[in-house]
Amino acid sequence: MKTLIVILASLLLLSSQSIAAYRITKCQIESNGEATYKGTCLFLPDTKGSFSLENPIKNKPLTNDVIMVSVTLVEKGIAEVQGLTVDGINSRWGEAKRSLKDKACWEGDDFKVCAW
Repeated sequence: MKTLIVILASLLLLSSQSIAAYRITKCQIESNGEATYKGTCLFLPDTKGSFSLENPIKNKPLTNDVIMVSVTLVEKGIAEVQGLTVDGINSRWGEAKRSLKDKACWEGDDFKVCAW
């Protein structure tokens, strides 16, 4: 049942985006200044600058119980970030701004998401 919920939630997310092809990237996710995931990610961009990240190992979470992180642009330089848990729950991380130091990174109050 959990797997079905995760698949359906992923399909809903993907169907709402203009889909491009996955590619392998380096990524890092930080929480409160500490890296919770650093390594290889599946990177799925859309045509408007939003993207999602997943672990390249199928069904393996990126961090604890988060299997997908989505960065959705709401205006230039500002995005809404969410994590999809293994239980199919979308958890809102909050607003993030594009880093001035590294344009591949998005920084929120207590998190950072980077994809190179």
